[in-house]
Amino acid sequence: MARVISTFEHLIDLASERFGAAVVAANDEFFASKENLIKPGPSRWIEGKYTDRGKWMDGWETRRRRDEETYDWCVIRLGARGLVQGVDVDTTHFTGNFPEACAIDVTSGFDEATEWHEVLPRSPLRGDAHNWFAIDRAPAATHVRLRIFPDGGVARLRVHGTVVADWPRLKRRGEVDLGAAEHGGIVLSTSDMFFGSGHNLIMPGDATHMGDGWETRRRRGPGHDWAILRLAAAGAIHRIEVDTRHFKGNAPGACSLEYAVEPSVAGAASPDSETAADAFAWRELMPRTGLDPHRLHTFEVAPSSDAATHVRFNIFPDGGVGRLRLWGVAR
Repeated sequence: MARVISTFEHLIDLASERFGAAVVAANDEFFASKENLIKPGPSRWIEGKYTDRGKWMDGWETRRRRDEETYDWCVIRLGARGLVQGVDVDTTHFTGNFPEACAIDVTSGFDEATEWHEVLPRSPLRGDAHNWFAIDRAPAATHVRLRIFPDGGVARLRVHGTVVADWPRLKRRGEVDLGAAEHGGIVLSTSDMFFGSGHNLIMPGDATHMGDGWETRRRRGPGHDWAILRLAAAGAIHRIEVDTRHFKGNAPGACSLEYAVEPSVAGAASPDSETAADAFAWRELMPRTGLDPHRLHTFEVAPSSDAATHVRFNIFPDGGVGRLRLWGVAR
């Protein structure tokens, strides 16, 4: 099966434990716990490690089916209500014990009377591999159900998509983090993320360690590193938080922030989101400003007169930042 990347892999993993998702139910987890499905990072293999039930596996694994039921299942509550656009059913390290096929269902609200909507019909799986599936026209959902046929093990389930936030409610707060992933913000691109993903910049909560932030490799030439974010909603930013905690010997020396207004918002045709940055006229919101290692920085800025839709966060020359918060008022 061809691996689908460009259409959805850059999107937030709505089922990530770090994003606030949780595994709420499974019909069986005899060999390995259902909670492993949404753990951060790749699954591990430990040669020779066994439990009283069999080989230790870093994933969700059911017993061998000996009845007439056709599949096992697991339900995950997403970290935020969203539109599922692609999934990775990762069977890494499951070689003679992976399911032969899977299916994905979604719902908005989970209880005994839940009606599931199938968004991925039964599809074959490969063992010890990332199985990528693009999903079209899925309804907004709060929960997903993974069905495996007939039984077996899955290391990780990644559910990539976009958040559908309740903006009428959020606007009543007044001030809101316009870049937050849980509100629908997304990191479109970065110059580099060798040591840590750019998505970490806008994740909920504080970074817990260096690996939980955005970190670039050491720059050996001219220039500087940057990350481009599409805001969750157009608005005016008036306070910026740059958190370098945990980055003690590798924080950037300085940072700056620019904003742009998407052409469609300004009344022109909208460019493709992946190439939009090239069409933007970037305007300075915060000039180059020094940063300290291992510190939460707060910068007050004069709000823009127009509503920003995108920002470019520049760091000089390189380094790591745990979180970026863009406080403002949606318009």
